[in-house]
Amino acid sequence: MNIKQFREELKRDEGVKNEVYLDHLGLPTCGIGHLITEWDTEYNELFEKDLATTIDECRLIYNDFDVLPVKVQHIVANMMFNMGRPRLSRFHKMKKAVDNRDWFEAAYEMTDSKWAKQVPERAMRLVQEMQSVSE
Repeated sequence: MNIKQFREELKRDEGVKNEVYLDHLGLPTCGIGHLITEWDTEYNELFEKDLATTIDECRLIYNDFDVLPVKVQHIVANMMFNMGRPRLSRFHKMKKAVDNRDWFEAAYEMTDSKWAKQVPERAMRLVQEMQSVSE
């Protein structure tokens, strides 16, 4: 995975805010899309922690995450960062399509979701990227 490139993609999609704000669900958030929890006492290194957690969570859903095409790793990780594992793990048909290396079906399953309606610009960009994957 190209961590440097993925950082930049998430900065673009999440935005960078050095103050606490409420996300689209009304949850307190800061930095680069970091959901604030009661044990967060400072904001230093939150993004790096979130990146590591995101990648670890991707590996829990996709056993072969590290051998997927880099573009697919970025797409899945971007979705994981945005939704978290409980929500992304419900994308059963997308997972099956990715496991089968059927990028067009995976892209279709991404569009057939509440997530795609909540973050339409981000979703459509990621869908187009998934459609363009070739191994």
